[in-house]
Amino acid sequence: MTNRQSGADVEGKGPGRPRDERMTGAVLDAVVELVAEHGLAELTMAAVAARARVSKPAIYRRWPTKQDLVIAAAESRVGTLTVPDLGSFREELRELLTARMRQYRVPGVDRLLAGVIGSAAEADAERSVYGAYTGRVTGETRRILERGVVRGDVRPDTDVAAASTLVAGSLLFRMLAEQGVPDQGLVDAVVDLVARAVGTEG
Repeated sequence: MTNRQSGADVEGKGPGRPRDERMTGAVLDAVVELVAEHGLAELTMAAVAARARVSKPAIYRRWPTKQDLVIAAAESRVGTLTVPDLGSFREELRELLTARMRQYRVPGVDRLLAGVIGSAAEADAERSVYGAYTGRVTGETRRILERGVVRGDVRPDTDVAAASTLVAGSLLFRMLAEQGVPDQGLVDAVVDLVARAVGTEG
């Protein structure tokens, strides 16, 4: 994690990364740390500003709401994924879920993602912002399914939206609802179940 000497170091024009990039990294690191330590309830713009050593106005200019800030922090740790064409829907799905599993096993990510979901339920939350976030999270699953339909190893009548929800929800439910750690066994089981449900294999 970047060593931060002062607010001037973060917001100034010193050597190294451009000012905006340094500030962004400092702020998002602060959100991740604070949520991991205290949960979403105690996350405030003031606390983030103090931890990151930046001003509150600088944070508000970039992230107008706490929801925007928490989603940005989550995407800095669990971003969008790209899976190449491996010639097999089953193998592409395994590649995707294995990558997600590794991201979810990083310490603190569970509380961070719980914070994203919690922020969406707050009274002033913008549902469209959360919807756009989940769309980005499930986007690669949809592309894998659609590629499988074109290739012929996914049934053409597959409900792509429903299947994407099933895939995305499996590891999250294990981690957040069941308080377990997603592992390769769960990945393999989900791949097998989904491939049986939507695949054209025997």
